[in-house]
Amino acid sequence: MEPFFNPPLHKQRHQFVIDFIKKNKTKKVVDLGCCECTLLKKLKFHREIEHLVGVDIDEATVKRKMHSLAPISTDYLQPGYEQLCVEMYQGSVTERDARLRGFDLALSIELIEHLPVPDVERFSEVLFGYMAPVHAIISTPNSDFNPLLPGLRGFRHPDHKFEWTRQEFQSWAEKVCADFGYEVDITGVGKAPDGGQEQFGFCSQIAVFHQLTSGCNMFDQSQGQGETSYTLLYSVNYPTLRDNNVLRRVLVSEVLFWAESMKRRWTEAKHTEERGEGLMTKHSAACGEGSPTEDQRRSASHSGEESDVWCTNRRTRYQSGATRSVQSVPVPLFLLWVSCPRVSSLCGSLSNLRQYLTDEPLVRLSPDGYALLLEQEADEEELFDEDPDDSGYAEVGLNQTLTSVALENWEED
Repeated sequence: MEPFFNPPLHKQRHQFVIDFIKKNKTKKVVDLGCCECTLLKKLKFHREIEHLVGVDIDEATVKRKMHSLAPISTDYLQPGYEQLCVEMYQGSVTERDARLRGFDLALSIELIEHLPVPDVERFSEVLFGYMAPVHAIISTPNSDFNPLLPGLRGFRHPDHKFEWTRQEFQSWAEKVCADFGYEVDITGVGKAPDGGQEQFGFCSQIAVFHQLTSGCNMFDQSQGQGETSYTLLYSVNYPTLRDNNVLRRVLVSEVLFWAESMKRRWTEAKHTEERGEGLMTKHSAACGEGSPTEDQRRSASHSGEESDVWCTNRRTRYQSGATRSVQSVPVPLFLLWVSCPRVSSLCGSLSNLRQYLTDEPLVRLSPDGYALLLEQEADEEELFDEDPDDSGYAEVGLNQTLTSVALENWEED
């Protein structure tokens, strides 16, 4: 039957649900009869949802598929401010469970026709009278459409207990509205071909119920409070930047990445400049010009133009009996702040950035707290003993000495 439609009918049903969620910004969604979690696996990517629950009576199927709802690597590497909790339960939709009350949206996609006829009324009472969602989407086969399906004899699935006509579905939906205080819109997916829509209707008919209490969950909180008949099989909370530990981890990762990128960029710029100076020296020698004397070099390096923030601390590292000179390359925090939108958006202010990095074991700050210190082997390149303008500060257009006082004034402005 699926090739009869393009896109396939089940994808049209799922897209109908997704469009509804995006339009109504529903935050708490429960899928009754979730089966193999196909719809839930799509819904977890729609971050309007904060609480996503699946219920099915088949425990083996749920256990086999529930781990596909776990966060993926990108959820940990780039978490957002949205929060999402996913839960999976084993249980019957004709049984009450207080944990499923008051959801924004309840879904029952191609489920009701699998219930024995006497259980349909019980299902209606549990869903609309007890769970009382703000909205509910119920889909079921339209038996009026069956003559158009090639090769079909009887019901569409051997487990179907009944298949309603459009009139029967309409009557059931209107009774639900009268009994439990809802209004309903009847629609569907899977249009009839060749202008037969009016005669046959949709292949899958869909009822969208809306609570008549202005979207508020007006149920008696004490009724059945604490009643649980479902078995919780799986629960996971997705990482969110609302969790301070997650925020700190992501921020530190971003800061270290961008600081190393800046250091590497400055290193490459210095390499390029030194190669250029080498060529100029050879040219000067060929023209009879003398190279700068040691006194001239010493005078240039002590001219007083260097910023305090660019002074590097050196220490000796012992490795396998050999000594290696290590210098600390300071990367001012405010450069990270102005150059990296991700960093500034995560921490909100420069003072917050400094506060997050203080006492962070993966980060070493300068004594005044205004720069991030990165280690570099001194014998690799003597990059940071010269004019600070050579280091890449000119890229951000600074016209003042980068001292702690200057940084503080910039932050206050």
